[in-house]
Amino acid sequence: RRRRIQLSCLVSLEFLEVSSVSWKQCMLHDATGYGPIFEEEPIDVVYTEGSPDGRISMNCRARANPPASYRWRRDNWEIKLMEQPDEHYSLVGGNLVITNPKQKKHAGTYICVARNIYGTVISKEARVKFGFLHEFSDEEREPVYVKEGQGAVLLCAPPKAWPEAVSYRWIYNEFPVFLPTDRRRFVSQRTGNLYISKVEAQDAGNYSCYVSSPIIGQSVFSKFIPLIPLPPEDGEERKYPADIRVKFPDTTALLASNITLECFALGNPIPHIVWRKVDHTDLPPNHEISESGAVLHLYNVQYEDVGGYECEAINTKGKDWHKAWLYVDPHVERPGIFFLILNSMMKHTMRCVASGKPFPFIRWYKDGYMYGKGELKFSSLTFDDSGMYQCIAENYWGIKYANAELRVIACAPTFEFNPVKKQLLGAKDGRVVIECKPRAAPRPRFTWTKGKELLFNNSRISIMFDGSLEILNATKNDEGTYTCFAENDRGKANSSGYLTITEATSITVAPEDSEVKVGDEIILSCTASYDPMLDITFIWAIDFRVIDFDSEWQHYERVMSEDGTGDLRIKNAQIWHEGRYTCTAQTVVDSDTAYADLKVVGVPGPPGVIRVEEIGDTWVKLLWSKGADHNSPILSYTIQTRHYWALYEDDWRDATTSPTTLDGSMERAEVTDLYPWMEYQFRIIATNEYGSGEASIPSLKIKTWDAPPVVAPTDVAGYGGRNGEIVITWTPVQPWYFYGKKFGYIVAFKPHDAYDWWYETISDPETRRYVHKDTYFIPTEEDFQVREFQVKVKSFNVKGDGPYSLTKVIYYPRDGEDFVPTESPTDVYARPVSSTEALVWWLPVVDTGTGLQQYIEGYQVKYWRKYDDPEPGANRIFVPATVNQTRLENMLPDSHYLIEVRAFNGAGLGPPGEHCEMFTKRPQPPRMWRYITWTGKWLYVWWDHIQYDWFGNVSFPLYYKVGYIYGKVYITGWHFMDFPMPQVGDYELMVRGRYEGGDGPVRKIRIMGTTIII
Repeated sequence: RRRRIQLSCLVSLEFLEVSSVSWKQCMLHDATGYGPIFEEEPIDVVYTEGSPDGRISMNCRARANPPASYRWRRDNWEIKLMEQPDEHYSLVGGNLVITNPKQKKHAGTYICVARNIYGTVISKEARVKFGFLHEFSDEEREPVYVKEGQGAVLLCAPPKAWPEAVSYRWIYNEFPVFLPTDRRRFVSQRTGNLYISKVEAQDAGNYSCYVSSPIIGQSVFSKFIPLIPLPPEDGEERKYPADIRVKFPDTTALLASNITLECFALGNPIPHIVWRKVDHTDLPPNHEISESGAVLHLYNVQYEDVGGYECEAINTKGKDWHKAWLYVDPHVERPGIFFLILNSMMKHTMRCVASGKPFPFIRWYKDGYMYGKGELKFSSLTFDDSGMYQCIAENYWGIKYANAELRVIACAPTFEFNPVKKQLLGAKDGRVVIECKPRAAPRPRFTWTKGKELLFNNSRISIMFDGSLEILNATKNDEGTYTCFAENDRGKANSSGYLTITEATSITVAPEDSEVKVGDEIILSCTASYDPMLDITFIWAIDFRVIDFDSEWQHYERVMSEDGTGDLRIKNAQIWHEGRYTCTAQTVVDSDTAYADLKVVGVPGPPGVIRVEEIGDTWVKLLWSKGADHNSPILSYTIQTRHYWALYEDDWRDATTSPTTLDGSMERAEVTDLYPWMEYQFRIIATNEYGSGEASIPSLKIKTWDAPPVVAPTDVAGYGGRNGEIVITWTPVQPWYFYGKKFGYIVAFKPHDAYDWWYETISDPETRRYVHKDTYFIPTEEDFQVREFQVKVKSFNVKGDGPYSLTKVIYYPRDGEDFVPTESPTDVYARPVSSTEALVWWLPVVDTGTGLQQYIEGYQVKYWRKYDDPEPGANRIFVPATVNQTRLENMLPDSHYLIEVRAFNGAGLGPPGEHCEMFTKRPQPPRMWRYITWTGKWLYVWWDHIQYDWFGNVSFPLYYKVGYIYGKVYITGWHFMDFPMPQVGDYELMVRGRYEGGDGPVRKIRIMGTTIII
């Protein structure tokens, strides 16, 4: 907090010039001279005693004519180098050199003083400080014991240092072996602490914190800290959710500065760090992430970077997040140098404007010495008031300087550099101002004549304070020669010009208030009458901002004609084109202006920020603010959701709400039918008669409350294994149906004739198989061939149990040799569907009435080329027992294949059935010709239609796919088609057949500009 106040309370200065004339004043013998202006000022210096250089150089350079002389002050006492030579101080140009500096004698605040005949200025203060880096404490560090898999933090406890900007590293076992950082290990550059997210056995060793000061070039390191990893109690590492231990604070940065934010978490597995800007989809473009995601750098910080920043640590056991705010204060620029040349005997006020918290105190220096505070008021300037003035604004947090030179002069009037214009133009019935601005000091007295007639102030003609002549409601009678006379106590002068009156410019057709739809085009009219001897131009502005037709050509176009028309065409109108449009018809003499309001209608803008008011297990109450309706009332709102398991970032889905329909007057609603214990984001889309607008910024992430599960595992099955094993399988519940923490399964089973059930708890939600072994389950002589078992599975979480699945009957064989299937599939038949694919069918294993078919988990289909492939390398496909057909893929064209089908279960494969033989088809791509019509704009493509093969040896297409590569593809049953001929660039046109088994081979035509090449 203290740092934030310090940065935000620096001051900025500017001078306000109240009463002055042009800086180009009377020609004096010393007009090229000027007072000192600093080009280089001393800066703060950090010096270390015992430095090999043994000296401090403080630079000072000022631009001045004649050149400036220099003096220095320490702690407001002048260093008298000429009067009292010192063995430590010397002056080189304007630079102060301190040899063999000592802290007690030379530490302090230094100021450079530059002086010439026009005045004296003092530089900003520069401090000389002596740097240090103390040693670590000699106390031994206690060893750190950590279980493997847990996180660890080794404290650095760095010593005091000046400057405070130091860097941290850690030594591992011996110097100079430094510990590398990665996703698992992180060294904070704020505290120096070492963080290990998950301790491993290899981390055992001795660690020392190494502190370096790059400014003074010194380093120290601490006593070694032993890290002793302990093996887990049960021999297996425990998993821990992510826990953020390095948290960046609220930060205030100066404009255009660089900042660094740190975020690191402990956890097992190693957490992944994700950075976000609150209420934004992306981080600012000036960001960089380093240290394996633990550090966020923002370079050249701007006002748009202000906001909340969030880091989220995620692993498979859970997540943690931290948020803090970034503030940006204006960067304080050094004010410019002002040069004021004022008339003698005149009044003048010099102001110095500063801002800061607390409000800064203002004081003035003249020629290096205190002169006053607040405003400087001169009731009657004299030559003694000339000099160099400095305003100094200071508060608790900082100090700023601004300089100005004041020079008081006197001279006779002269029109040499600014005479009255020889040819003057004025509009009929308009206002004419003839300027008269001679150089003179003090201010002269002005008189005007027309021809030989002396002019006096009246209702139409007046002489203004600055000497200009004003004529109202000008007529042709006002044409003639006008002369300005200027006189003061130093002399007099005059200058003349001829005035011509032209016809006034007037808008005859003004733009009218209009309405346009987004994306449409509209023309705003503007026609004017003007004097034919003049040129006219039309200037268009929107909301008083002049339109730049060169840079805004995509939307704005000027429609000009010779009859004095300058209409504005607005193309592809957008919402931001709404406003007041001003047409100005302008000549060199006068102008006329008319305006019209343009209303743009279109889809609504995004609604305001969404706030979550209340959270339940399957519902959430939302509150939002109305967005811009873009001149069409909002008819309805649509709320969309995205949950943690969304497939991709834009996987937003319409939500169920209460009420079901959200009309345009609503600003709150309840979202229902949500998954319990699920992380959600929400956004809202507004709709009016022109359509749906842009979605709002997504809400902050929230998680619904947990609830007992309601979904049971599916596809429960099983079979008997060896030596009393029962294998039970199921399809796990999808993660979004967990509904709470500590999700798992309860497996229940019992012999068919038993009364009591056996129960087993499975804590891993991804488990899909359970094996139970009990010799009691082995069939006895009383069982016929199999023993039946009933099995069922349900889910549970911390809130309670869910429903059981349907009870499934599984079988255990009586004889061990009956474990594997004994029957083989029959009537295996295969048919090719293309040159690379085929379909195969078979009859399932015969039901003997004993339930033997229940032992079959599925079928293995194996296929290979009869004469070219070895059987062990054959392709294999496995299908479930409920399927008796499948598709064979990735076959070679025109080849002889063998196909084998076997039944299998958990004990192994059954015997094979008879091999089925088949031949894949031969492919045939279409041949193509081409023809271009005489217009050269259309390409006519014709190809051979593939004839049907009654023997089935050649693939026959169902239809053809035609189109440009990477372009639109057309489907046709004909063997010809017309295509637009590309005029620029190279293209490839493709034709391919679509067969029962998929796409066939491609035939291409390459098109180069207007030339065709096969």
